[in-house]
This record gives sequence, C-alpha cells and structure tokens, in this order.
Amino acid sequence: MDYSQKISERLWNMPDKGELESHREETFIDDIIQKSHIEKELLSHLDGIKTVFDGGAGCGRFSILLAKHGCEVTHFDISRPMIKKAMELAEKEGVLDKITFINGALENLADFKDHSFDMVISFDAPISYTYPNQEQVIGELIRICRKRIMISVSSRLGYLPYLANPIQKNQFILDPNCNDPFVKWCIDNRANAIEDFRFNKDAVIDLWNKGLMGGEAEIAEYENGGVPWCITYTFIPDELKNILERHGVKNIQLAGPGAYARTLPNELLVKIMKDEKQRSDFLDFCHYYDSNPFVCGMGKDNLLAQGEL
Repeated sequence: MDYSQKISERLWNMPDKGELESHREETFIDDIIQKSHIEKELLSHLDGIKTVFDGGAGCGRFSILLAKHGCEVTHFDISRPMIKKAMELAEKEGVLDKITFINGALENLADFKDHSFDMVISFDAPISYTYPNQEQVIGELIRICRKRIMISVSSRLGYLPYLANPIQKNQFILDPNCNDPFVKWCIDNRANAIEDFRFNKDAVIDLWNKGLMGGEAEIAEYENGGVPWCITYTFIPDELKNILERHGVKNIQLAGPGAYARTLPNELLVKIMKDEKQRSDFLDFCHYYDSNPFVCGMGKDNLLAQGEL
C-alpha cells in the first residue's frame, strides 16, 4: 500500500472527522462557495441520471442531495466516522434507503464493473490524495461511468498563493467564535504566522514544477505515529483536461470555485454571508465568474472538471 493511502486512512478515520466535516459549510465561507457551485452544476445535469457513484463522499453533502432528487447513490469513502455521520444525516433527511454506503479507498475500484453508474462524482480533492496513483484513479472513475463525470481536484495555481500567505484561511472564517478547533488555531496563530513568514522562492518553484505538496516529512510523521495532512498532488487545468480526454471524456468544462471570493476581505465576505439576499446573489455571481475558463486555475484550492462519456 502506498503511503498516500496509509496517511489518508489514518487522517480521515480520526474519531472527530465525521462531526467536524459535517459543519464545514457553517464554518468556512470558501466551503459555502465551493459547495454552492457544485450543487448548481449537479442539479443542472440530472436529466437521464438515475444511478450515481460518489467517490470520497464524506458526510454525504452531495450523496444526500442527489438521493433527495431521486437518484440511487453509492456513497464510497475511506472514512468510517464520516460514513457513520452520513448515514445519520441521510436517515434524518429520509433518504437512507436510497443510498448504499461502502467503506473503501479510491485506489481500489476493481469491484465495480465498467459503465456501472450514469454519473460518477468525486469532490473536495480525494483524487489528489492518491498520489502517485492520481491518473490511474481518474481512469478508474471514468471506467465505471456511463454518461457524465464530475470531479474536483487540488489546483496548483490555486495552491501557489498559499506559499506566500500563511493566513489565507482566516479570510474565510465565517464565525470566529465557533467551536471548531481549526478556526481557533487560525485566529490564535495569526500574529505568529505573519511574524515568522519568509517568502521562499525555491519552495514556490518546486511546487510549480512538481505539483506536489508534502512527501518525506509527512511519511516520517506517519511512521512516528502522527497524523499528518495528506500528501497532495495539485493539477494544472490543461493537465487535468488532457487526462480526461485521453480516457475518452468529451465536452469538458473546467471551473475554479472561489476565484472571485478570494479577491475580497473577510469583513465584506462575512457581511455578504449574513444577509440572505446578498448571499444568494453573491453565490450566483460567483458561479458565473468562477466558471469562466480564464480564471478556472485560480479557484481557491479546487479545480472542478466535468464532461460526458
């Protein structure tokens, strides 16, 4: 088993992951924007879609949505705590019988036959956590797809600004007084992050050339019993498009959810989010702006791609 899978399994199976991940849209504005964008795309492409495979389905944000719209959904995830939470939420929404829950890793989809599902989706970058098997995983997702595939992966152009901005997540905190431990950490460490920051050109160029976040340090931490963040492969838009085309995907569309929002300060984002009319209008315009191919690489950290088989 590759280290990426080992690290992912340990990280996402931490006991608190199910509860924390289920509240991300209440915690971070960038998650609200990204998931609103994806929801709009999903709901506009459901004609003829009856069966869906959701790879890396997490707490069921989209598997539950699609089940509520009449789809039979296979909810596939590496995290048992998140599957447990997804089952609780599915039961609450009355769609538990419309979803099949499977615990597994995206690196192994051999149990699924070719063209098994009308639509295959995988959001919030689980594909990027399968390095060095990311292209193989994309190929397997396409193999089991019959009509439409929709995926989001980590964006290299979106990640590069992080290396010059150690407080980037603070921009998207919706409620600084919430109980999320990561929010508290971001706020408490803001001053030190600025004070300790030094721009490292070599690190930026290395990410630009290799596309890889993490590696030896994460493996060492894992071997010492720690829980590092996943080793992450980041994609350039043309690279992702070419991979999809090589595997037979047609009419490919790319988008960068979060591209517009990353230009605004936290104070204005929070003000917009707290007003129902402004929030609705803002999310609509973000979807329009972030769908422009000229900004797709500058989505906050995910690159969204979809196409037809």
